[in-house]
Amino acid sequence: MKKYYIAVIVITASLITFLHLSIFQEQSPHIVLEELYYVSLLFGALFFGLKGAILTYLFTSLLYLPFFFGNWTTSFLSLIDRLLHILFSGVFSILAGYLVDRERKQQKELGKKQYLASIGQVATTIVHDLKNPLIVILGFAKRIRDGKGNIDGAARTIIESAENMQRIVHDVLDFSKPINLELKEDELGSIARKAVDYCKAKADEQGVSLSIDVPDHPVKILIDGFSMQRALVNIINNGIEASPKGKTVTVIVETGKQCVMIRLKDAGSGMDSETLENIFVPFYTKKRGGTGLGMAIAKKVIEGHRGKIRVKSEVDKGTEVLIELPLV
Repeated sequence: MKKYYIAVIVITASLITFLHLSIFQEQSPHIVLEELYYVSLLFGALFFGLKGAILTYLFTSLLYLPFFFGNWTTSFLSLIDRLLHILFSGVFSILAGYLVDRERKQQKELGKKQYLASIGQVATTIVHDLKNPLIVILGFAKRIRDGKGNIDGAARTIIESAENMQRIVHDVLDFSKPINLELKEDELGSIARKAVDYCKAKADEQGVSLSIDVPDHPVKILIDGFSMQRALVNIINNGIEASPKGKTVTVIVETGKQCVMIRLKDAGSGMDSETLENIFVPFYTKKRGGTGLGMAIAKKVIEGHRGKIRVKSEVDKGTEVLIELPLV
């Protein structure tokens, strides 16, 4: 890219000089063409900062030197015009380069602060989410050691808490590592059915029904079935948790000319504008016991398939998640 930028600067400045020499051979260059050198100077500042702006200024000044001699400078006023152009273009180059360097430095410092803040947020979230099940495990382990209470119930609670901790760790690991998809031709309807089947136990526990509607014909696309199934499970589980007892979470697979659409609808309480705006922000959650990574991981997987995901939601009207995946 540096070579490309340098080429743009050299070609621009040289073209302006050529226009001067070829069009106005016997006349002083018109002010408009003369000031076009500022385009090259601006490119130098934007592409390479202060150092690039100064080097571009020296190069354009070298190209401008012929206009100090011969028929180009026939009077004292025209000489002053040339000198002022050299002076002002130098001031412009230094100022533009300085401002660009300062902006880049500020952006870099801001990026560092945001990075450190995100690390702190991640650490705080993980510690908070792991602390509660850990307290439960320690408490019930002491009860078992002391022979108090129902040992089977305590052991079951310890296992559930450990599984919760394991889920949190897996979510963090899934989000932190780069997406590595193994794409192969697979049937999307089958993948959607497996995701629904995987969520049935949770739905039964919550008293929520699951419904799936897929085309009668096979919908074969290039897909990483395992990763997509996990993404769908995350979204379906969100719908189950948001839905009151007796309601239904629906999964619909539709085919189009260039893409296939997956619609996941629930009849829950919906989301307010703040939650909807931050739905894909990592570690943002208002759900008790959630990591805030489920939707972020789902988005990562879907976009890894060159797909798109959108969420529509209104308070007291439920939520609909729309996933578009390319057929080719």
